[in-house]
Amino acid sequence: MALDQDGVMLPRLRPTEVARRGVTFGLLSVIPLAVAAFSITDGSAREDLLSVGGALAGLLGAMFLVIGAGFWWASAADVRRLRDWNTITSQAASVTLVGPVFLRSGLFLLVLGAAALGLNLLVAD
Repeated sequence: MALDQDGVMLPRLRPTEVARRGVTFGLLSVIPLAVAAFSITDGSAREDLLSVGGALAGLLGAMFLVIGAGFWWASAADVRRLRDWNTITSQAASVTLVGPVFLRSGLFLLVLGAAALGLNLLVAD
């Protein structure tokens, strides 16, 4: 893979690549969520887990998504991957790494929260 003059891997990140990976990770996390939810035998405890977990994941996911989009916008000219950590030269340059991390985490949590709330509707008495 090619490197630019700072040693950053090219091509640079695109929001669609980061979003696709975040959604994929979120969809893969539904499997352990379903296993954990259906291993709880008490119906009300299962509903509590899914409703509170889904609401909390959705809220945190929305916050992370907004924060990540803000950091991405702030460093739009130079967005880097986490593996480019050793190419940053100042504390201010670390902003270039934060945007993709928060964006991916936000989408992961939004998908997980939506799945938890959907499972809650399925298991509701």
